[in-house]
Formats: sequence, structure tokens, C-alpha cells
Amino acid sequence: MKHPPRRTRRLLVTAGAVGALTLGALASLPTTSAMAATGCSVTYTTNSWSGGFTASVTITNLGDAVSGWTLGFSFPDGGQRVTQGWSATWSQSGRAVTAQDLSWNGSLATGASTNIGFNGSFTGANPSPTSFTLNGTVCTGSTGPTTPPPSTPPPTTPPPGGQTPVAINGQLRVCGVNLCNQYGRPIQLRGMSSHGIQWFGNCYNSASLDALATDWRADLFRIAMYVQEQGYETDPTGFTNRVNNLVEEATRRGMYAMIDFHTLTPGDPMHNLERAKTFFATVSARHAAKNNVIYEITNEPNGVSWSTIKNYAEQVIPVIRANDPDAVIIVGTRAWSSLGVSEGSNHTEIVNNPVNASNIMYAFHFYAASHRDNYRAEVERAAARLPLFVTEFGTVDYTGDGGVDLASSTQWLDLLDRLKIGYANWTFSDKAEGSAALRPGTCNGSNYTGTSVLTASGAFMRERIRTPDNFPTS
Repeated sequence: MKHPPRRTRRLLVTAGAVGALTLGALASLPTTSAMAATGCSVTYTTNSWSGGFTASVTITNLGDAVSGWTLGFSFPDGGQRVTQGWSATWSQSGRAVTAQDLSWNGSLATGASTNIGFNGSFTGANPSPTSFTLNGTVCTGSTGPTTPPPSTPPPTTPPPGGQTPVAINGQLRVCGVNLCNQYGRPIQLRGMSSHGIQWFGNCYNSASLDALATDWRADLFRIAMYVQEQGYETDPTGFTNRVNNLVEEATRRGMYAMIDFHTLTPGDPMHNLERAKTFFATVSARHAAKNNVIYEITNEPNGVSWSTIKNYAEQVIPVIRANDPDAVIIVGTRAWSSLGVSEGSNHTEIVNNPVNASNIMYAFHFYAASHRDNYRAEVERAAARLPLFVTEFGTVDYTGDGGVDLASSTQWLDLLDRLKIGYANWTFSDKAEGSAALRPGTCNGSNYTGTSVLTASGAFMRERIRTPDNFPTS
């Protein structure tokens, strides 16, 4: 389905993701531009394995706005080392560690947060740092020196029933034409897609992702990383780090994370082959031990043959498999991931020449006001022969705008529910267009729960997604 790049009128100002895994120590902080600001806080969390660990560090500015920052701390144990960092320039001398901002996260308004992190190694013990400085001032977690440090933030509340989608289903795999859970039973994942993180990064923060996991009760968060359109090609390291941080956030909340290599213009995936190999080698190495990551290796190929897409997939998939042999991988299909329908073809070209790889699915996209009965009929036919995942769809027309077509959207979701085809709706953002779930300006605030912040599309999708899941365990 042909739709132009979904551009927005405003650019990302701050990438404020709050990171975390499970273990926690905390400390706190001030911030500054020319001098130390009046207060700030730091949350430091780790996930360890034999001889190594990942640390996520969230900095929150409680004082005056700053235009640049340097975080400092010391490891308690002499055997701890930073081996690879992201979202900051990291250095270490002895036990002392510093992290300096990058161009895209150096400005922190009052109340703003940013998340940075690193992989580390250790010998002996692996205790967490207990004191941090920001721009040379000791972090206290308050706007004054007398307030005691805050307690460790409570864990995110799981959805009703006490277990998250990942806790119930574990590592997923493709079985026949279905997506199956750790018990070998077919399931359907239902969730939301981000908009381009280069434009709407401020929509993906602790409060919004908590709302997605607990108020919407979503199973899945799709992270749309555009490759062109001011995306990955402009800053590969920075965008890789942003994706990694959002995967950690979804993991913390028990949601599945879909990493979307969002190719759109040009439509030939081979144009980005080397970029894809570099990106997926990096992110699959980072997340190989997780059981909740799904890789979507090309968003909407268009203007090219199925054989070209297949050739691309068969070069990218082994890169992921070298690090993560178990993850589900999704391959885009011809004609804007319409199974070829939007260019006059159909799913049989895939059936007759499938990708030579296991544990893969094929993407299908639709926009309900534009794509109706003939597209639904093709999905019905294809689902009997191919494992499908609707990695993107809209309740509006193919441009991503216009009014919500409730009748067609309901028909589509009823079909996907019946066939147990998972989906991610476009988009969990506050862009001023019909497909956005959040009202314009929502991402400038802190409230994302309930229906008052939702558009017509958002209210419809929240109601569909938050109904009970059917996750069989026997």
C-alpha cells in the first residue's frame, strides 16, 4: 500500500527514555550549564551474568535547564570495567568512570530525563556505585542538600492477572503458519508501533510506556527506526543506542519488542544492505540473551521484485542468527508489504519461492479506509500457507491521515483475531494526523492513561488491545 514518508512538523528535542532491568542501586544529583544546577537524580540498574553485566543509568534533571552534562561515579570494586557504552562518551581511569553527553541528548530541561548505559566486565564482586556527580556536583536526588536520597522506584505493575505477556509466553517460535509460545501453542500478539524515533522520541518515556503496558495492556511495542528520512543513516551509533534503550524499556515491562528497520524510500532494500548488516549485527549481539525481541528486517519494500527482497533477507538473516539463533525474524513483502497486492501480485510468489531460512514470518500492512475486501480476502488465503504478522496498519487511509474507518477497522481486527495473526497499530504518537493514538501535545505532558488523551483511533485501538489475551499454557 503506497503511502509517502510520514513526516512531522517538529523534530525530536530530547531522547528521554528511562532505562532499567532488574537489580537496582540508586543515587542522585544536580545538573548545570555553566554551573551546577540545584538538583537531579540518578537511577542505576544492572543485569549480570558470569563475568559480565549490562548497566542502565537514568539521569533526571531536577534543577535548572542544562545544555551539556558530564556524569561521574566510581566503581566500588577494582575489578569492574566499562567495555562498551552507548548514548554517551564513556571513559574510565582506575575505578573512576565518566560519561559525557552526545549532541542529541545534551540538553536537559527541568524535569527531563535521559537514559545511557554500558556493558561491563567484573572479577570478584559486582556492587553498584552509590554516589554520582553531574557536572561536578554530588547528586542528592533533590533540589536541596538536606533531602535524603529517594527509595528505589517500585517495579512496573504487571497487567491484570499478575503476569506479563513475556512471562507467560517466553521465547516465541514459528510453528506451521502460526506464532507459538514456549508451550508450543499458537498465540496472537497485539500492540502499538512507535512513530519515527527521530521525530517523536519524546513520546517514549517512562510514563508513556507504563501506560502502554498497564493501561493498554499491550503485548508488543514496535520500535520504528527509519533508515532514511533523517534516521539511522545520519547517526548510526546514536540511533542504534536509542533502539537498544527502548528494547530495554519494553523488556522491563514484560512486553515483546519488535525492532523495525524502517525502510520506505528508496523501496529497494538492497540500497541499505550493508547498513542492515551492521545494525542487526550490533543489536542482535546486545539482545541475544533476551527472549522477547523480534526482528523486522525491512519495513515496506516497493518497486522491486520478490526475488530482490528474498535475496536481501537471505543475506541479513544469517547476521542475526550468528548471535541469536532463536529469535523470530519478519521479512517485508512486495508492494509496501501488501503481499504484492498493491502492485498486482499475490502471496503465491512467496509460496513458490520462500525465503531459505527457518523461524521466519512475512509482513503484511494495511490501512483500513483504503484497503478493504480484496486485501482481506488475500490475507485469508495467504494465512493458510504462510506465517503472517501485521507489523503495521492504520485505522485511516493509506497516507496515515483522514478519518477513522471503524467498520473496516473492525472487520480487519476481527479477521486477525480469528486467524491469530499478531499486529502493531500505527502509531503510538501525538502527531497531528488521523492514525496517531495520542492527541497533539500529549507527549509534552506526563499523563498517558485513560481516554482523555486519546484520538478516535487511539480510543478504538486501546479498547481492542486491552481486552483479555488468549495465551494457552497447556
